Amino acid sequence: MRKVLETVFDEVIMVDVLDSGDSAHLTLMKRPELGVTLTKLHCWSLTQYSKCVFMDADTLVLANIDDLFEREELSAAPDPGWPDCFNSGVFVYQPSVETYNQLLHLASEQ
Repeated sequence: MRKVLETVFDEVIMVDVLDSGDSAHLTLMKRPELGVTLTKLHCWSLTQYSKCVFMDADTLVLANIDDLFEREELSAAPDPGWPDCFNSGVFVYQPSVETYNQLLHLASEQ
């Protein structure tokens, strides 16, 4: 799979899957597939970039998104419904080793 991705993208970075292991809450939300959402925390390790826009693989870009890079970290759309949280399918962030380590620490405590 990596070889195929490398024919299309300039850079392919492999990461370890981070699973929340929180099946109880994910069952309440009826979203068991979100357990691996913590894998997105690896985004903050991309310190070769000053600002990034994360987009889930199922995101379809229909217009220029350059204006997203003018937004502050952390910018994301609200996720309607319960629980009150933001949608992590598209978000703006600034990579940082310090933030990355803090997020990993927080995730390990939960």
